[in-house]
Amino acid sequence: MKLSVVIVSYNVRHYLVQCLESVARAIEGIDGDVWVVDNNSSDDSVAAVRSLFPDVHVIVNNANVGFSRANNQAISQATGDFILLLNPDTIVGSQAFTDALALMEREPQAGALGVKMLNRDGSFAKESRRGLPTPLTAFYKMSGLCALFPRSRRFGKYYMQYLDPRQATKIEVISGAFMLLRRKMLDQVGLLDEDYFMYGEDIDISYRCMKGGWDNWYVPTTILHYKGESSRTNSMGYVLTFYNAMLIFINKHFRQSYRGMTWLVKVAVYCHGVIVMLSKYLRRMLLSLHTCVASLLHISSKARLPREGLMFIGSDEAWLELQALCQRANLVAHRCATLDEVAADRHTPKAIYIALETDTDADCYTRVLTTLRDAYSRRLDLNIGTYSLKHKVLLLPNDCFV
Repeated sequence: MKLSVVIVSYNVRHYLVQCLESVARAIEGIDGDVWVVDNNSSDDSVAAVRSLFPDVHVIVNNANVGFSRANNQAISQATGDFILLLNPDTIVGSQAFTDALALMEREPQAGALGVKMLNRDGSFAKESRRGLPTPLTAFYKMSGLCALFPRSRRFGKYYMQYLDPRQATKIEVISGAFMLLRRKMLDQVGLLDEDYFMYGEDIDISYRCMKGGWDNWYVPTTILHYKGESSRTNSMGYVLTFYNAMLIFINKHFRQSYRGMTWLVKVAVYCHGVIVMLSKYLRRMLLSLHTCVASLLHISSKARLPREGLMFIGSDEAWLELQALCQRANLVAHRCATLDEVAADRHTPKAIYIALETDTDADCYTRVLTTLRDAYSRRLDLNIGTYSLKHKVLLLPNDCFV
């Protein structure tokens, strides 16, 4: 078998279903299979996958065993020459797997590969290419020097923004949101390190790949990554998990060679983590205040959309169903033919919310990605969403309506 796709899921049923729909179209013509490992979800994710995708292999855990261990469960059972680790909060275009596999076949020393990821607004996700977080590079990131000098080969190495995102190139760290791994490389260097519960395991396997004599590659084929829907939380525990992952990596691989700098990195990591946590709590307080004010004024705050509402591009049948859904959810929706029509309208709101139907053609998810790129290139503040007539689900960047 050529390709095994592994998706670890935890309470993201609707994003997972959409991801699997896009995977089913991208894997057509490829000798491959798909694995979903569920980490004890409580949102009927397992039942949905088994009902809608009977050919998908499902592994059900009775506890949240973490990202690394869950992936290893599927990798150990899968038989593909290449293993793709994919987040459930992603959309892949119809050519994503073909393009990625083509480079792996062309470059026999390629051990791992990542792709060009788009944020939910269509902008380039800088996590698509990263440098190895040595203590010095990590310190530049945590101290803010990376943000101040993003294109510097020294200070900006963490995100490698000095590289052209349109060109395939060797990089150092592959993102775990889309990580294509060669089976021979895994047989040599081992599976994901289960010391990382969540975050950091992608950095670790990327580094071990290079230490084993393999190359890590980036290719500019595009996916959408909602970034965070698969692990969204505001708890202090998850913030500490994220920043402690870097410390685990540094202690494991650089403790001896950078003994004098590890304390600087620790200080920067913990300070940055506290700042992030405080900002999260501040946003939650402001949101609660907004909700209270809206309640007192009898203003609906459920749907976070501008007064002008949602623009929809899709079939007549889907439009009728979407109207009924929007009425139930207290959303305002309008229909338009193309993105050009939206952009040309002088009355178009500054923040545009668009839902594209995903049941119309085989390349519908590629069309979603193209719309995102086009809108961002025109400097439109586009908030992309998708509507599935088959599942009767409207997915917006921050909301899900059924």
